[in-house]
Amino acid sequence: MTKSITYSDAGVSIDAANAAVERIKQLARGTFNARTLSEIGTFGGMFDGAFPGLQSPVLVASADGVGTKLKIAFLTETHHTVGRDLVNHCTNDILVQGARPLFFLDYVATGRLKPDVIVRIVEGVAAGCRENNCVLLGGETAEMPGFYGEGEYDIAGFIVGVVDRAKVIDGSGIEPGDTVLALPSAGLHTNGYSLARKLFFEVAGHDATTHVEALGTTVGEALLRPHLSYLRPLEGLLDTGVLKGLAHITGGGLVENIPRILPSGTAVEIRRGSWPVPPLFRLMQEIGNVTEAEMHRTFNMGVGMVVICAPSDAAHIRTHLAGLGEAGHEIGRVTRGERDVTLI
Repeated sequence: MTKSITYSDAGVSIDAANAAVERIKQLARGTFNARTLSEIGTFGGMFDGAFPGLQSPVLVASADGVGTKLKIAFLTETHHTVGRDLVNHCTNDILVQGARPLFFLDYVATGRLKPDVIVRIVEGVAAGCRENNCVLLGGETAEMPGFYGEGEYDIAGFIVGVVDRAKVIDGSGIEPGDTVLALPSAGLHTNGYSLARKLFFEVAGHDATTHVEALGTTVGEALLRPHLSYLRPLEGLLDTGVLKGLAHITGGGLVENIPRILPSGTAVEIRRGSWPVPPLFRLMQEIGNVTEAEMHRTFNMGVGMVVICAPSDAAHIRTHLAGLGEAGHEIGRVTRGERDVTLI
């Protein structure tokens, strides 16, 4: 063999990766604050670990992905929203324990690196970080030829936040008689997409560009609605002691996520019809003749976050939410039982 084989002959372009990183640096710098001690491109991101305003700071960390919602991004060539979904999902996961985000790391893997696509993904990540007052401290972009299909990629996120130990929300104070409030979701958020894609694309025969009158939009647009962050509506309540428990409603829906925060000896009753279920969920149920139990176990059914509080605090919380333009629906109560959820 006379030709010298290079890394690019194997499908990996270091030049393309470098071009993407230079553009990503600018996006990340837009999220930096005074606690950021390193630049993008160092081996490890550095963040000031002093918390003089907290008596006993506790770090709270989480990692997650976007799942097969990415398939909708591929179909529609919409790459600037899934990064925001990722940050908001991770933010909610630490918010339920009372933590505010400090910094975020992202991981993007693809078969063939396209700088414009990678930059659009990270644009969404940076937008989510700014929305949640969180620094994009670093990340990794991996080009893996032959591992992903043409035009496909995967993303994951890693978040670290902080809460004062005395203000951790752990559900330990929840007791029978407490009130269950629901904050609305914008749609599926980032869960249930494997079933949703089967229903819309295989059973109903739609594609991403099909306009559905019941949805008032195309299938693709409905399925790409953002995963909301609940930091802004709840932040003013985090340190007040009125939030006994918070549950981020992700995979498993209401019936599997609420029990994660219940102390022994308690259960929850949810009243059917006590909150508006978006048309998207009703339509999917009709398309596949999906049972109510399956719907509530797979999808959030229009609820993105659950708040459990004392009955005497429910009106104050709802007034606070309304003042920020947010809704808070009273959907049930805590009963005696053993960490389960019943729909009544």
